[in-house]
Amino acid sequence: MLRPVLMILAMIFLPLQLFAATRSVPATDGALLSAIAGASPGDVLLLQPGRHQGPVLLDKPITVDGGNAAVLDGNETGSVITITGSDITIRGLEIVGSGSSHETIDSGIQLQREAARILIENNRIIGNLYGIDIHGAKNTTVRTNTIVGRRDHRMNSRGNGIYVWNAPGTLVADNDIRYGRDGIFVNTSNRGIFRDNLMRDLRFAVHYMYAHDSEISGNVSVGNHLGFALMYSNRITVRNNMSLADRDQGLMLNYTNNADLVGNLVRGTGDKCLFIYNAHRNLIGDNRFEGCGIGIHFTAGSEKNALTGNAFVGNQTQVKYVGTRDVEWSFDSRGNFWSDHPAFDLDGNGIADSRFRPNDLMDHILWSQPAAGMLLGSPAVQLIRWSQAHFPATLPGGVLDSFPLMEPIEIAVPETITSLEKVARANPVWLRERTENVSDPLASH
Repeated sequence: MLRPVLMILAMIFLPLQLFAATRSVPATDGALLSAIAGASPGDVLLLQPGRHQGPVLLDKPITVDGGNAAVLDGNETGSVITITGSDITIRGLEIVGSGSSHETIDSGIQLQREAARILIENNRIIGNLYGIDIHGAKNTTVRTNTIVGRRDHRMNSRGNGIYVWNAPGTLVADNDIRYGRDGIFVNTSNRGIFRDNLMRDLRFAVHYMYAHDSEISGNVSVGNHLGFALMYSNRITVRNNMSLADRDQGLMLNYTNNADLVGNLVRGTGDKCLFIYNAHRNLIGDNRFEGCGIGIHFTAGSEKNALTGNAFVGNQTQVKYVGTRDVEWSFDSRGNFWSDHPAFDLDGNGIADSRFRPNDLMDHILWSQPAAGMLLGSPAVQLIRWSQAHFPATLPGGVLDSFPLMEPIEIAVPETITSLEKVARANPVWLRERTENVSDPLASH
């Protein structure tokens, strides 16, 4: 009885194997549209070098391969490639010429909600309003693409490099994204993985909204306005990312809960390395916050966060926390490294022999009354600070590290990334372009 069933199944799938073929498509008017219309499931359309006319619709399981020599031009009409089918691969193309409508999200490649199991790899997606729009499609992989957005509008009027909406199972890896608005914008989409992407000269490198149970790891943000804006998201892993020479903030947690923020490097951000706003029960460990205006700005009643193993190195203000009660920043007898802590370790256990408070009463006064900064060098201020150092009972509530570390965590930066950081620091794009204040409004808190 089993044998007839197997024979029937074999006959069902036999046509796909028999008729799938590699078909060469010349760079002539109408040739690609005709090839797509006549393609059988499983076919590979190999585009010859030259310019092919779009836009095109892909609604069947085929591969479109540009061989790294073909250009697909959408003629500034809608999205260059629209995908409604499943099991489709797009590789080796240069994709240009989308329309300019935000209402229809005109993109280099647009995946609609019927699409599933799409692979987009090794393409150059240049000068489109949006690079790739994954709009409701499931289990999409986007890897090793170069996406260069537009520069012809103010930053907030451009589109995103990769826009992910309600697209569970998305993998975005090893892409190089530059210009446009946000590098990767994820909205209302769970169980995604975003790793090892390089993002430069943008508003936000990664902009996360309502994206739960997902991973952001190994990404590099260089010379953007803000590195990683992670908002209204629960149970996310943020590991081994870098924010280098970003203008305003490196990392921001806004209403982000039960996250693991581990092994990240933020260096040389003008304002804040890390901004925590109303974010609860997060593990913030083994990160390095270096050379920022403020190491961590901690506000809006954020509760039950564990901070351990972090290095605060050379920030103008290590911590900004305005509160009336003590908040312990150590976990399991392991605190953080503070470059301005004059510490001793007589027993050689790697833990400083004295506790550390990064802020005193004068810090609180300066945060609430900035004009008091004119008095910083006065004898009265020096007397207050001397008194607090010798009589701890006079200190206000605030961050307390009972087990400060003697050595900072070191995070290596590849030389290629260091070179990009130096360029972004010396001549940032945001100084030269038409732009506007794109910082998050929470920065004023």
